[in-house]
Amino acid sequence: MPTSHAPDPAAPPPEGSASAGALRRGLARLVRGPRRAFRHADYATYSTGNLISLIGTWMQRVAVGWLTWELTGSTTWLGLMALADLGPAVVIAPLAGVAADRWHRRRLLAATQAILAAQALMLAVLSGLGWITVEALLALTLLQGAAGALAQPARLALLPALVPRADLSAAVGTNSILFNLSRFIGPALAGPLLLVGGGTAVFAANTLSYGAFLLALARLKVDGNEPGRTTGVRESLGAETLAGLRYVARHPGIAPLITLLLIGCVSARPFTELLPGFASAVFAGGPDTLATLTSAVGAGAVGGGLWLSQRDGTRGLTRIALVSTLGFALALLAFAATKSLWVAVPALAAAGFTMVSGSIGPLTLLQLAVDPAMRGRVLSLYGLIFRGGPAIGALVMGVVAEVTGLRWPLVAGALLLILALAMVARRRRGMIAALEAGPPG
Repeated sequence: MPTSHAPDPAAPPPEGSASAGALRRGLARLVRGPRRAFRHADYATYSTGNLISLIGTWMQRVAVGWLTWELTGSTTWLGLMALADLGPAVVIAPLAGVAADRWHRRRLLAATQAILAAQALMLAVLSGLGWITVEALLALTLLQGAAGALAQPARLALLPALVPRADLSAAVGTNSILFNLSRFIGPALAGPLLLVGGGTAVFAANTLSYGAFLLALARLKVDGNEPGRTTGVRESLGAETLAGLRYVARHPGIAPLITLLLIGCVSARPFTELLPGFASAVFAGGPDTLATLTSAVGAGAVGGGLWLSQRDGTRGLTRIALVSTLGFALALLAFAATKSLWVAVPALAAAGFTMVSGSIGPLTLLQLAVDPAMRGRVLSLYGLIFRGGPAIGALVMGVVAEVTGLRWPLVAGALLLILALAMVARRRRGMIAALEAGPPG
């Protein structure tokens, strides 16, 4: 009689099957947050267009940084270019926050994206005709920075209109994943495109990417009554801006969180603006090396976003933000200490992971803990710090690097961030109580 080969139901599964099952379950957990967010049609439409636009933006940032270095060979000019891109937020962001609380956010976004498309087209034309100069690059980057600063609060405050509150944490995390996915894809595309078609090809591609986002915005079904928009009797722009600042200063959780973000953005986050100098002067490379370094940051950041997007609710986010800040500072110290690209790339990936896990948590906490009537203004302050802080820090680091070299400003910035973290961490219990319970009432 032939022997039966039917499996014994009581026997343990083969080792390979168990490993494959564990891998599938792990992947399912990683993508759970994005799946929750993308099941909402408006969010899916918005995010697809936004991702295409962000990829183009990162392509252009790599091209601008490399052209600046080619034209000047100066870290001071790299800092000035970062200041032009990110610095306008210092002036514009507070008023842009009031605008996001008052005006139709989708239309405000569409107007700013049209300006950005025109800016990218002008860069493409100047580059194609051979008329590009560092001064023209600076002026057009300043225009880009101003339009981006005006758009940022509306971009963040629109999210609660695209998903229900229960899925807002997943949407914030997924938004960060897409931003950092673009940080990975954009430079990876920009490197070879710069080698083949120069800045003209990169700027033209970015022009087209804004068209995708404009099309997505036009297809959204949300109306002008997004949650949290100011209605009824209004104060002046200045009075509403000051009211937002007072609200932040008096909040026991938001105030220390914003303080830590400010110090981190000024002292440590500008490392990305100095990467063209590191690629050339430290690692003796070209646009491909710059693309590798920038993509390493993006790859790590995507991992950090995926990890955090699977979390439900706000419990533990404050602790994650504090621990991630420490990891970010340590990763920057490792990057600054090496001359080996094989060490620099994983160090930058770790920096990207911890930078994002240390920023998604605070942004999620701000979105859920803030009074809805103050959302645009509080998020504009976040945007001001997130954009303006690295601009100021990059300029300072660039000037100092002319004297000390590229490494020492990064080391000093990382150590300053560790000191600030030690001071803020002493208030962590009060922060947890104020941030992780949600808005009052």
